[in-house]
Amino acid sequence: MSDTSIISTRISVIMPCYNAANFVEEAVNCVMNQTYPDVELIVVDDGSTDGSVAILKRLVTQYSPRLILLHQDHKGPFPARNFGLKHAHGGRIAFLDADDYWTLDALEKLAASMQSNHADIAYCGWQNIGIGAPGIAPHIPPDYSQMDTAAEFLRSCPWPIHAALVRREVIDAVKGFSERCFSAMDYDLWLRLYAHTQKLVRVAEVMAFYRWHDKGQISKTKWKQVLNALQVRRDFVTHYPERVAHLSKDKVLELSEGFLLGEAYRSYWQRNLVDAQQLFRRAFVQGLWKTSDLKYLLPALLPGTLFKWLVSIADQPKEERR
Repeated sequence: MSDTSIISTRISVIMPCYNAANFVEEAVNCVMNQTYPDVELIVVDDGSTDGSVAILKRLVTQYSPRLILLHQDHKGPFPARNFGLKHAHGGRIAFLDADDYWTLDALEKLAASMQSNHADIAYCGWQNIGIGAPGIAPHIPPDYSQMDTAAEFLRSCPWPIHAALVRREVIDAVKGFSERCFSAMDYDLWLRLYAHTQKLVRVAEVMAFYRWHDKGQISKTKWKQVLNALQVRRDFVTHYPERVAHLSKDKVLELSEGFLLGEAYRSYWQRNLVDAQQLFRRAFVQGLWKTSDLKYLLPALLPGTLFKWLVSIADQPKEERR
């Protein structure tokens, strides 16, 4: 992706930053104090207006030349990551958002495992932290090399953006992130990387931490995120048929198209009714349903207030409905 001179042993960390003044210094210090001996950090300010830039300029004076600060108009995290990649010198790449962090030995352990196993991607466990986090138990993902990797990757995004170290040449081979403005473009990258290389290795430790806070991560438009993730699955199946050729047609449909209705039901039972209604409607229009689903899909075709009223009636104890 770049004519930048590549140093094979260096790790380049790409960090998009948009209005992360409360956390960016901690994130930068986390990278700069990694035990791995050769790390550079490329921060791409994405048009921050909250004081993040002043903090970053101060940190540049402290950590230069290992810290590089770039600027772009507010275009979003995926264009920012691609912009950062163009300026990266490292032969291995990691991504860390400006409000997340690693253990200080994370990059050292990922790099060592990648090296000793001749892998192109090393990944680790992670943990959600903070108010509103959807489960805070530490999570160590499975060893995908011992599983049907294609099926597991279609089932769900294998790891978050900051829980992997990737060899630079394979990122260049797939041309980095797509910039379709989907919310699932990290998932899209992992699928396209898996299509290119199956050399994966797991470090079975929790070393990446995803911070939940008051920045709207629990989106009011989760249904759009579901549709984006569905499109990513469809693209993978369409563009890389050799990776799913061992799966039956029914299994591929279950793992790709079946995702939509599964998420609709998940939202419904959690009573996230705005999301549930939107997803049920799309499942109905696209014909991704069985007769037994109609008792949920047909009410979702009604106006939103009426749909919510019907659900509230269903939630009442039987004696109150009489």
